[in-house]
Amino acid sequence: MTTTPPPAAPPRIAVMLSGSGRTLDNLVVAIREERLRASIVLVIASRECLGATKARAAGIETLIMPGVIEAGVLERTLVERRIDWVVLAGYLKFIHVPGAFTGRVVNIHPSLLPAFGGPGMYGDRVHAAVISAGAKESGCTVHLVDEVYDHGQVVLQRSCPVLPGDDARTLAARVFVEECIAYPAALQHLFAGGVASRPAHH
Repeated sequence: MTTTPPPAAPPRIAVMLSGSGRTLDNLVVAIREERLRASIVLVIASRECLGATKARAAGIETLIMPGVIEAGVLERTLVERRIDWVVLAGYLKFIHVPGAFTGRVVNIHPSLLPAFGGPGMYGDRVHAAVISAGAKESGCTVHLVDEVYDHGQVVLQRSCPVLPGDDARTLAARVFVEECIAYPAALQHLFAGGVASRPAHH
């Protein structure tokens, strides 16, 4: 008689954040609703913030690691906890990707990369730049992280219109709706063995 092997355990992920934890909230909901098969076992925050408070309240181990974390320190922290993937969720410090995690660090950026990316381009700064450039479309990009800001291979993009009368706040809200769909879908694709699917459109 053949026996079916037990299903593999869900990937163990570390979420890195610096702010409100909205993206962490979205991932927790996606896991609860079984749209994302994963287990968040660690949150690393660059400072004390609402996201860190939410993580502790959810019973997730939470570390405050200010400044730019040395690759070796980050690698030891992740390996000790048997982390499979690192998910950036509004993390505002530069990340030196440890060698053992090359291709396993993922970020979401609130524009259609390669447009409106790079150092200093985060949050409302991105949306303000999109509006001032007169772009008719924006959106979000899930990408693998390498040693250059907002540069790594694209996994998934979703777009939305820039409407007349938009300001950074209204555009941000519309983009975040797309982020809430894109991030769990892209992560599920990667965790299931998918690869980054296509280059950013230019």
